[in-house]
Amino acid sequence: MADLYQSQRAMRQMRRQAMQRGVVAILDVGSSKISCLVLRFDGTGRLSDDNSIGSMAGQTGFRVIGAATTRSRGVQFGEINAMQETERAIRTALQAAQKMAEIRVDHVIACFSGANPRSYGLDAQIELESQMVNEAEVARVLSACDVPEYGEGRDVLHAQPVNFALDHRSGLSDPRGQLGQSLAVDMHMLTVDGAAIQNLIHCIKRCDLELAGIASSAYVSGISSLVEDEQELGAACIDMGGGSTSISIFLKKHMIYADSVRMGGDHVTSDISMGLGVPMANAERIKTFCGGVHATGADDRDMIDIGGDTGDWEHDRRTVSRAELIGIMRPRVEEILEEVRARLDAAGFDHLPSQQIVLTGGGSQIMGLDGLASRILGQRVRLGRPLRVHGLPQSATGPGFSSAVGLSLFAANPQDEWWDFEIPIDRYAGRSLKRAVKWFRDNW
Repeated sequence: MADLYQSQRAMRQMRRQAMQRGVVAILDVGSSKISCLVLRFDGTGRLSDDNSIGSMAGQTGFRVIGAATTRSRGVQFGEINAMQETERAIRTALQAAQKMAEIRVDHVIACFSGANPRSYGLDAQIELESQMVNEAEVARVLSACDVPEYGEGRDVLHAQPVNFALDHRSGLSDPRGQLGQSLAVDMHMLTVDGAAIQNLIHCIKRCDLELAGIASSAYVSGISSLVEDEQELGAACIDMGGGSTSISIFLKKHMIYADSVRMGGDHVTSDISMGLGVPMANAERIKTFCGGVHATGADDRDMIDIGGDTGDWEHDRRTVSRAELIGIMRPRVEEILEEVRARLDAAGFDHLPSQQIVLTGGGSQIMGLDGLASRILGQRVRLGRPLRVHGLPQSATGPGFSSAVGLSLFAANPQDEWWDFEIPIDRYAGRSLKRAVKWFRDNW
């Protein structure tokens, strides 16, 4: 835990250095593609240390000067499983983005999906030692949160205060400078499999890059795809990637829950490949240009040329009806949406003031998906594209770039996390770090 705390603080420091130098790379490491954006900061977007807690407002101060995408290699279910292949793919995307930007980049902020995320809601209350809330009092109430046993081999990826209450006034985003007697906090903590983080960190180091931040894809997709009212009143962002589908729930402009389903668009492609007996590349093309999940009366007559690569012209000149293609695709899409529904139910999504659902990610572009999703999820569903940011090329404005754009916004305006607050050194001096969770709870 101590190592994690220090490494997260070190990454925050790296980010400040990158902002001072004016350029940083954004890396979205996905199962089907790896996207890289190079951002230039003009100085107005640079955060000072006294920025308000949780502020994600505005995407000021940066523009995209380089963008590149390459086919992902060595990544499955959002996690690295072949280090050298992933390293090559990251280098390819980074070099292409640097070439477009005409600048070399040393610092990178990365996001990834998968890694079995788990959400925890923590809370604490303290009596203030002084009448006014200052930095030390905020650190003290955060350190008073009772951290659960979240298991061996797990790491904390995000730990964000999402609500403060001063005496009987709740819903405060930043209590500093206000007067009161007692201070309470609600915090959202997200843990993931530690090996997935360590593999990503190691892979980025092998690419001769400095890691200046790391985030969950579920979180950053929500930042870029949900409009302000949705983030405030309650909404879920469903990011359908290639190897996994990420789920995040926002309320009062904060993420309060995240999860992921180990299925995505690649599984639909695989079903088409097996069902029609065509290579994966052909199946992807058929899915993209002809696929859908909503059948109409004309689908039996609508024939699709699926081709082949045997060299036998008669054999390769095969067709299939669109109805058959939908029959292959729909069961898998339904399965993914049923899993999403189960996760939303477990999170208590029904109790939010608003229950908007936004579908994004490359997999969300399947024709008719929004209609099927609203039937299965039983809520208001819309298709979401990422916010427009300065300099973003047209090719990177689609739903498949929600994570990359959200990560850019996160880079410019990161929300405060536990490790942004200084805990007095005497609070944890001389303790055994074997009892890491207790140390964590008592001293942060």
